[in-house]
Amino acid sequence: MAITTTMSKLLNFSSFLLQNTAQLLRNGMTNAVKLNQPVRNNWTDWRMMKDNRRRKLLVQYAPDRVRAKALKKNDVLPAEIIEIGTKMLAEIPRDASLTRVRNRCAITSRPRGVVTRWRLSRIVWRSLADYNKLSGVQRAMW
Repeated sequence: MAITTTMSKLLNFSSFLLQNTAQLLRNGMTNAVKLNQPVRNNWTDWRMMKDNRRRKLLVQYAPDRVRAKALKKNDVLPAEIIEIGTKMLAEIPRDASLTRVRNRCAITSRPRGVVTRWRLSRIVWRSLADYNKLSGVQRAMW
C-alpha cells in the first residue's frame, strides 16, 4: 500500500516537472544551485573549478535530464519509449547530475561542515564571526 502511494506521488511529481521545467528554471530553481560559488576572482584549488564546471553543466542539461528520467521511470509507457528515455539519459554527461555538485567553502574549498547561508566552512565561519566580520551573526555571551 505504501509503495503504491509513494509511486503515485513520484509519478505526479515527475509529470509536474515535465510540464513546468522551463518555468521552474526561469523562476528560481537555478537559485538553489549557485553558479558563482567563490567570493574572489580566482579559484582556491582544482576541486572548486571542477565543482563550478559541474554546476554549469547541471543548469545547461537540467530540462533534458528531467524529461529523460521521467520517461525512464514511467511504468505506464511501452518498453520502447522507456528504452528511449534510458538512452537519452545515458547521452547526458554524468556531471550534469545534482548529486555530483558539492557545497564547498568559498575561501578554503573545504567540502565538509559548510554553513550554507554564508558558503563558508564552520572553521572559517567561526573565525570571521569572532571578529564581527559576518553580518547578522552575534557570538553567544552569557
